[in-house]
Amino acid sequence: MPLYSARVQVSLRPSVLDPAGEATRAAAARLGVEGVTRLRIGKAIELELEAPDRATAQAQAELLSDRLLSNPVIENWTLELQELG
Repeated sequence: MPLYSARVQVSLRPSVLDPAGEATRAAAARLGVEGVTRLRIGKAIELELEAPDRATAQAQAELLSDRLLSNPVIENWTLELQELG
């Protein structure tokens, strides 16, 4: 069965406040890094899955992304999928 690699990028929706991002932006200024006007924190999830075909792997990765790896009320996600072999 083919093996697929998926990378899911999860980020807060633009309308959601990001206190961790703001604290990190302020810390950057304290370190002397000037000019950071916006900083948002997200997460990246990498997984490998076996599936009979690309469409099935895509559907499974999308299901995981939407229902397990992110909170669709406050987060957006994107998915990159590639076949490993």
